[in-house]
Amino acid sequence: MSEVSVDQIRNKVRKISVDQIRDTVATLCWEACYNLPEDIVEGFHKARESEQSPLGRSIIDQLIENAQLAATEDRPYCHDTGLTVVFAEVGQDVYIDGGNFEEAIHEGIRKGYKEGYLRNSIVGDPLLRKNTNDNTPGVIHTKLVAGDQIKLTVLPKGGGSENMSAMKFLLPGEGVEGVKKFVLDTIIAAGGRACPPIVVGVGIGGSFDKVTEIAKKAILRDIGQYHPEPHIAQLEKELLEEINKTGIGPQGLGGTNTALWTCVETYGCHITALPVAVNIQCHAARKKSCII
Repeated sequence: MSEVSVDQIRNKVRKISVDQIRDTVATLCWEACYNLPEDIVEGFHKARESEQSPLGRSIIDQLIENAQLAATEDRPYCHDTGLTVVFAEVGQDVYIDGGNFEEAIHEGIRKGYKEGYLRNSIVGDPLLRKNTNDNTPGVIHTKLVAGDQIKLTVLPKGGGSENMSAMKFLLPGEGVEGVKKFVLDTIIAAGGRACPPIVVGVGIGGSFDKVTEIAKKAILRDIGQYHPEPHIAQLEKELLEEINKTGIGPQGLGGTNTALWTCVETYGCHITALPVAVNIQCHAARKKSCII
């Protein structure tokens, strides 16, 4: 069998340059911060219709107006333009040409936050607390998938809601009721500090690191989309109902719409463990994707 050269392999795969990755990430950064997703805006309108608190309705009206102004005037929806979280699905038939993949993403964040006039919110050392002044480093989740494309999703994650997120190892015997209690306890502890109405991402299973990753990924799911497994979809419905019964309401000032949606993702786990993570997303539930 003849040896296959590196050049022959490269000729059989699709080349995507680091410059294209950089520029795509840059555009996604400011587009995500300027334009709330349609499902979130629709969620505002539905919450407005069902909200029983006059003050709560007034707050939601302001959120709707703010989203309209941000989109039409090309301005950030929120001054906290977040820690830049990037989900990358990289096709196994792609060759990254011209440099390092992760560095291209970081360069894209630098470019996007500068050109989009977005606030730099990242410190390089968590203890020394010196701002990097370019919003890097971002947090990158990379998954190898079939195909010759790259899907990039930018999730600007605000500090308030992220600070209110939590993770816990339950005993397996605590089961679904233990999961529900932990989620509700987390939401109640967050109160208005997470800037409701919120989107709640719940991860169940996996390991210490995996459960928080899938909780983060859960908040990318559009409002109205339930988990394909019936028992998980039922859990999502029950959690949403119970969260909205807390009365925290829009901006924590009371009302019937504390959460717009609740999404649950699961993963296999060890027989001795039942890890649960709750990742809270504020009403500035920004996300933007592109396929290269």
